[in-house]
Amino acid sequence: MKRARLQTRIMPPETHQDLRPENLYDHLDRVLIDAETLRARIAEMGTAITTDFKGLPLTVVTILQGGAVFMADLIREIHLPMKLESISVASYHGGTESSGTVTFHQNRLPDLNGRHVLVMDDILDSGRTLDAILRRFRDECSPLSLRSCVLLSKKIDRAVPIEATYSGFDIENEFVVGYGLDYDGEYRNLPVIGVLKPEWIRS
Repeated sequence: MKRARLQTRIMPPETHQDLRPENLYDHLDRVLIDAETLRARIAEMGTAITTDFKGLPLTVVTILQGGAVFMADLIREIHLPMKLESISVASYHGGTESSGTVTFHQNRLPDLNGRHVLVMDDILDSGRTLDAILRRFRDECSPLSLRSCVLLSKKIDRAVPIEATYSGFDIENEFVVGYGLDYDGEYRNLPVIGVLKPEWIRS
């Protein structure tokens, strides 16, 4: 008995545009950074990081969940041998502003002994999350050096005086979603950075 062959139809790019999840885009007040701009800037960041870490034992640590999409694209622009690690923390706890409390979701920290470490996150807001992670790594993991990299940096007075070594875009104090950033666990899959409409933020 012959099996029917499964036909795979590859659609042109313009057809894909018609199938994008319009319901998610309708939740945005506006697109702040489009996909093409994101790709171009991440390529520039990868070039700079490649130059700075050339010849060094590099470990990239991604802050989950928000930094995962950013990390996946950025490491492909870093043309060096590297190790990958991740750490799961929370500070927003389902809201639109940092709660002020950084919760570590794991007891074991990554093995960073004798490594040059680059910590990647989606956004630098109050500064509490990045500061707490860098402090723990510095005190408990014995890295040779610690640097940080964020996709977005809000132009605000931070609760903690900290800035990232590498930053993709400076943005105003708006609540943004997409490209890994979420509101209450949703919108991470949008391929753009957008400002969420107030009516989609639950009180």
